[in-house]
Amino acid sequence: MREPLDRLYVDELGQLTLNFIRLVGELRPIVFVMENVAAIMEGGLESALRREFERVGYPVFFNVLHAEDFGTPSVRRRVFISNVRINPPRHGRMVTVGEALEGLPPPDSGFPNHETVTVSSSKMRRIPSVPSGSSLYKFRGAKHLHSNFVRLSVNKVAPTVMGSVRFIHPLEDRVLTVREQARLMGFPDSHVFHGSKDEQFNQVGEAVPVPLAKAIGTEVMRALMEGEARKP
Repeated sequence: MREPLDRLYVDELGQLTLNFIRLVGELRPIVFVMENVAAIMEGGLESALRREFERVGYPVFFNVLHAEDFGTPSVRRRVFISNVRINPPRHGRMVTVGEALEGLPPPDSGFPNHETVTVSSSKMRRIPSVPSGSSLYKFRGAKHLHSNFVRLSVNKVAPTVMGSVRFIHPLEDRVLTVREQARLMGFPDSHVFHGSKDEQFNQVGEAVPVPLAKAIGTEVMRALMEGEARKP
């Protein structure tokens, strides 16, 4: 899309946002929260979205939050559009990759979603030579260059978890399992993913990190209890 506003008014996926706004106007909830990438605030999109929400009776806040500030062991910047201000207290400190992966048994030991991820023999030959913080590949996204098969650092948070991204274990010469990647998003081990291996990775990568979701849910409960949230 050449024009930023085309993402909202022309692109089929972007029009899902307009349908969300339509449903908000029809259902008139006391509180709503919509998650999206922060780029939805660029190129006049923020003003357009404000107008669309106000048209159905709701002034909105654009709450930009970083998942790592709330106990998620990976970096993730997202905007949460809501009719209440969402500003949860930050976590006391960052949770590292080493802390997130601690206590897991070896892969293929029967633990849910913790099976060895098969990669090509050429990748396996190269993985041992990848130092901490470096990657096997880079690929171009819509706007930025992204790294793939990154060797994680034990004492740091992980880069952004995406469905298409695979990470190399910080201490072992192998790719993270779905369970290990899920831990980087704050999922409890009791949450079991189904489908093919790629589908499981996508379920992890497309989710709102659990610690961040909990922080947002707590803020919504506070707004409801304090009467901050009201129907228009």
